[in-house]
Amino acid sequence: MRVLSGPEIREMLPMSACIELMETTMVAVSEGQSLLPLRSIMTMPGDIGALGIMPGYLATADMYAVKLLSLFPRNAGTGLSSHLGMLVLFETGHGHPVGLLDAAEITAIRTAAASGMATRLLARREATRLAILGTGEQARRHVEAMIAVRPIADIRIWGRNPAKAQALAASCAATYDVGCRAVEQVADAVAGADIVCTTTHASEPILPGAWIEPGTHLNIVGSSIPSTAEIDGDLVAKSRFFVDYRDSALNQAGEYLRAIAAGLIGPDHILGEIGEVALGKVAGRCSDDDITIYKSLGIAAQDIAAGHHVLARAADRNIGQCVSFG
Repeated sequence: MRVLSGPEIREMLPMSACIELMETTMVAVSEGQSLLPLRSIMTMPGDIGALGIMPGYLATADMYAVKLLSLFPRNAGTGLSSHLGMLVLFETGHGHPVGLLDAAEITAIRTAAASGMATRLLARREATRLAILGTGEQARRHVEAMIAVRPIADIRIWGRNPAKAQALAASCAATYDVGCRAVEQVADAVAGADIVCTTTHASEPILPGAWIEPGTHLNIVGSSIPSTAEIDGDLVAKSRFFVDYRDSALNQAGEYLRAIAAGLIGPDHILGEIGEVALGKVAGRCSDDDITIYKSLGIAAQDIAAGHHVLARAADRNIGQCVSFG
């Protein structure tokens, strides 16, 4: 079994490569080449955090895996990821564990890469103005992913902590040589935006539909449990709504479930999985005025594909530590 750290994973999984990988993976998921039980989450008492467990199988990688994540939102601002844990990968020949990977790094890259893939399929080609809601790791990675798929020239960043928003804006401006500034209000961030990425830990909606203009594409990323939502039901209702995996969305997508409960949409409002859009089975954007949403919950197939990719390159370059079990 090969053990790989975060820096080693980062070196072998550049964003551009992971975006391509996520497209082939989501196509495989929509073609039925995966087994993806719903994630389970054990919430700890007080503000300790939670433990997430995500098992799955992906035929195109010929692997199955389980990801164990310690979910600690209060790590924000400490230099630690809010998602800490490990991804354990198994081969299907004899069931041996073949990889133990830093789940924080895998999750950070593949989540943003999946949004990049969805943006490439759904956003208007000439989209140049990007709004980022949030200031954490996913906010930073989503800037990288959006720049990889669209000619971004202007970025506005909002966060609950203005100092963090300013720091992220300065870092992105220096890294990507684009106009980037922090704003104090969510409405100021999304006004005139072509692409909006929500990457917050908000438990209640911070973005109403009234603030979103025709033609906008949104990646809704921060909420991953049924009881939380980053956008309101009106925005869900006025959008062409796509998901990563239908079964997950029907059970765990808080924004969708709230809109259903409020009677704002029907069960057919999910137009398709993003893999179905990539396959051409479902239409994505139909006009320049469409508001499109990609609701990202994250699935084990994405982790397995990224882990398989990294393990193959690590073996070729003899990177990581190897240990034996059994």
